Amino acid sequence: MVRTPSTMLPLGTVAPDFSLPNVDGRILSFAAVAGSKGTVVMFICNHCPFVKHVADELARLGRDYQSHGIGFVAISSNDVSTHPADSPEQMVREAEDRGYPFPYLYDETQETAKDYRAACTPDFYLFDAARKLVYRGQLDPSRPGSDVPVTGSDLRAALDALVAGRPPVPDQVPSIGCNIKWKAGHEPPYFHA
Repeated sequence: MVRTPSTMLPLGTVAPDFSLPNVDGRILSFAAVAGSKGTVVMFICNHCPFVKHVADELARLGRDYQSHGIGFVAISSNDVSTHPADSPEQMVREAEDRGYPFPYLYDETQETAKDYRAACTPDFYLFDAARKLVYRGQLDPSRPGSDVPVTGSDLRAALDALVAGRPPVPDQVPSIGCNIKWKAGHEPPYFHA
């Protein structure tokens, strides 16, 4: 299992737009998933052990914060020709099995992942109501095989600050996960396999 860190997109970056198919067939944009106070964009997939380790907490986060004006969206950008477990059909099953209360979109061209400079699964981004990046980094310090419980503490602290009208702390720790499975010859310049 390759441990790839997130690229730590600069704080203040405006959220790139997207138009991607959801597991229910609808095409959704950033505006369609945005919350009134902020929006969490997560790059995940079905097969990654790092994502499996935190998937139940991702569902909890959505349930806990959507009522506080936070929008959530998960995006899978992996090459399904090499990783068929991440196919759109399997995404439907994963979203149902996990009880994800948010859209789960398929980025077939991988352009959305490139626009966000996503590098790993999971990779987390929190944007404020003005679509400016206020947090990017780890969910919490837990990793597969560690004895650290999955609590979502880092992202929850950023969400709590945003909901309360405060900026999240600027000292943020990169997420670590499996690298996004780029299509052969389409790796972005920031990706180092």
